[in-house]
Amino acid sequence: MSPPAIEARGVRKSYRDRPVLDGLDLTVPAGTVLALLGANGAGKTTTVRILTTLLSPDGGTARVGGHDVRTEPAAVRRAIGLTSQQASVDELLTGRENLELFAGLNHLGWRASRRRASELLEQFRLTEAAERRVGDYSGGMRRRLDLAVSMVAAPRILFLDEPTTGLDPRSRVDLWDVVRDLVRAGTTILLTTQYLEEADQLADRVAVIDGGRIVEEDTPDGLKRRVGTERLRLALAQPGHAPAAVALQPGAHLDPETGEIVVPLRDPDHLRQVLDDLHRAGFPVASVSLSAPTLDDVFFRLTEKEPAA
Repeated sequence: MSPPAIEARGVRKSYRDRPVLDGLDLTVPAGTVLALLGANGAGKTTTVRILTTLLSPDGGTARVGGHDVRTEPAAVRRAIGLTSQQASVDELLTGRENLELFAGLNHLGWRASRRRASELLEQFRLTEAAERRVGDYSGGMRRRLDLAVSMVAAPRILFLDEPTTGLDPRSRVDLWDVVRDLVRAGTTILLTTQYLEEADQLADRVAVIDGGRIVEEDTPDGLKRRVGTERLRLALAQPGHAPAAVALQPGAHLDPETGEIVVPLRDPDHLRQVLDDLHRAGFPVASVSLSAPTLDDVFFRLTEKEPAA
């Protein structure tokens, strides 16, 4: 078997004596996508910064592309690409000029830089906008260019730190298609995201980070099977009673988008019990529906955190 593309063991990092990573273990096989999920402050970006040699760990070991991030940082950087939360492109330059600039920084000659820029513009569906200033690009186009820049040196390992934050749904789906193309070409990807649907769509495996450690890792379907077969979604006749109603049901949470109460069901009798509990508490139910479990349920169950209403 080939060695993992990314491997971390017991990685620790603290800021002003506040632990952010507390013995993190992580393995990403070559040619796969791992999605790293966690709440704000859970340590996702710190993990990426350590694995890309931008930050030194306080303890533990990490190897990327077969190279130690502490003792072989230059070799790690040659093996990877990084798209961070902040765009790295220059808005005063055109798309083509940005790509040629980064190609030059990667020591490609003038002709090779122009050829590589043209290849990436086509690959990332930016050929028609190649001669336009990046400042005139839409958010989705700018993000695709940022991803193209990270692929200038054709790295075999790519880190994507919340790459679709702030994009509209259409631009997000377009970027997902680009990521799938990269994976089909053999690129290994570690993806951090707050969009659980994104992890469900793209990842071979999902790792949930909480308290500076990986608390669970499995395929998306494997994780969903652990939280039950179905979810009960309830809308109350008086929405203001929802927080009190949630408190009656262990494992329940409020859907931040719809305001519905979501209860993972254990079995058919559990549905009757939930409705009886609400009736006795004086919380009339306006509507009821059933749905299959999602990664949202996994995330709330594993981190024991409720989303804001």
